[in-house]
Amino acid sequence: MAPSTTGTGLCATPKMADTQPPSSPSGTSGVPGSLPAMAPSVAERLLERLDQTAAPDGLCSLEAAAQLGVDHQTLVGAVKSLQALGEVIEAEARTATRWELSAEGEEVLRDGSPEVRLFRSLPEEGLPQAEAMKLPGGSLGFSKAMANKWVRLDKGAAGGPRVFRAVPSVQDTVQEHLGQVRAGGALPERERSELKRRKLLLEVTLKSFWIRKGSAFSTAVARPETELTPEMIATGSWRRLPFKPYNFSSLGLPPACGHLHPLLKVRSELRQIFLEMGFTEMPTDNFVESSFWNFDALFQPQQHPARDQHDTFFLLDPAEAPQLPPGYSSKVKKVHSQGGYGSQGYRYEWKVEEAKKNLLRTHTTSASARALFQLARQEKFSPVKYFSIDRVFRNESLDATHLAEFHQVEGLVADRGLTLGHLMGILRQFFTKLGISQLRFKPAYNPYTEPSMEVFSYHEGLKKWVEVGNSGVFRPELLLPMGLPENVSVIAWGLSLERPTMIKYGINNIRELVGHRVNLQMVYDSPVCRLDA
Repeated sequence: MAPSTTGTGLCATPKMADTQPPSSPSGTSGVPGSLPAMAPSVAERLLERLDQTAAPDGLCSLEAAAQLGVDHQTLVGAVKSLQALGEVIEAEARTATRWELSAEGEEVLRDGSPEVRLFRSLPEEGLPQAEAMKLPGGSLGFSKAMANKWVRLDKGAAGGPRVFRAVPSVQDTVQEHLGQVRAGGALPERERSELKRRKLLLEVTLKSFWIRKGSAFSTAVARPETELTPEMIATGSWRRLPFKPYNFSSLGLPPACGHLHPLLKVRSELRQIFLEMGFTEMPTDNFVESSFWNFDALFQPQQHPARDQHDTFFLLDPAEAPQLPPGYSSKVKKVHSQGGYGSQGYRYEWKVEEAKKNLLRTHTTSASARALFQLARQEKFSPVKYFSIDRVFRNESLDATHLAEFHQVEGLVADRGLTLGHLMGILRQFFTKLGISQLRFKPAYNPYTEPSMEVFSYHEGLKKWVEVGNSGVFRPELLLPMGLPENVSVIAWGLSLERPTMIKYGINNIRELVGHRVNLQMVYDSPVCRLDA
């Protein structure tokens, strides 16, 4: 389909639209105050020309621009400036469409259509197809000529396929139709649509003004003053000068104000979902965590690859935590090195020096471990539902879906008799409230959960399934050393805050959501987050 363009011009069209002057900042009359340096003379000449016209309908802006020898847009600026003076003139906007030749159409009008040029270039004895493709008109002309049955292709000719004329002569109707358009003539809809499809014609929207005398018409342009200066007050000239009236109902510029980032909007909505589901928020105010709470308390062995420097950010100062929980750390050491609670452990030498190493926490599950430890210290166990939303850090390679610093959303439920079925049910309830209904569960391995599942959702932007969370049932080796009852199970899940935000707002690259590549206009324009919408 041929592109449409917008311009100014034709006046003779029955379609009319009222024209209103543009709004202005508060404290003005609602229209531009003064004209450009050359505009006053254009405005005065336009008024004189309007005063001389005898046409009852007024003056066409396009014709006036041609008569005055000025650009049409300059004349339109003068019209709008005269409108600002009150009822000096009346200007009525009109629009029309017309057909113009494209650059390719101009070439066809000059040299002929590709199919005719190719036909006329073919000798009587024909040409090999490869050579015919090099003639004026090329492959386009060949396909059109074949469709019109002007040429024929002999695939069995000696030396390969050969193109011959199939008729003695042809008429270039395409060139004739373009000539009709150039001359201002009308074409039938079918021929016009065909030329437009071939991008030989452009449909141009034209805008112009019909200008008539207003109730306060005058050929003299008197522009009212817009400012009261000290000189006017000192000389008293302000008493005899006309001033532009204030427009107290005009709107001023919207004040600059802060905007919530999409991550904060989704975070607020997620928090509200957790609260509606009866969860309590855990304290997560320590970005720096000891390896004990981040790894060891979660039954993650000290030789696990996640504890290497290429996966975790370790601190140099302070490099170690001052102390570990007495008693509890001994139980953690025993279950790691010797086993217990029905487990044989990992059978290695557990080192307190490794457990004391400080790091930037790699997940908020360390906060979950602290919360469960406090729950175990209560005299009587009571079921709980906890959640947290906070920042975590991992030494990741950056790509479209991974950052070294991101937010983790975590929820857990501690109660008697919980199973994997309970976990899948609460996950579906949770993600449905997020507006994510296409879910898949995949078996996975986590050191501190068994069984474990990865949660996937279909991303419409990336056109693939992306991981949105991890889940599982906490192992007895994690819960029993804390002192929780043996019949208590804890189901838990975690996900990043960034990926649901990307899915919700249609962002394909996480680096366009967080970091120096963020488009601030996106932050301003992003709608209110409604995850259930």
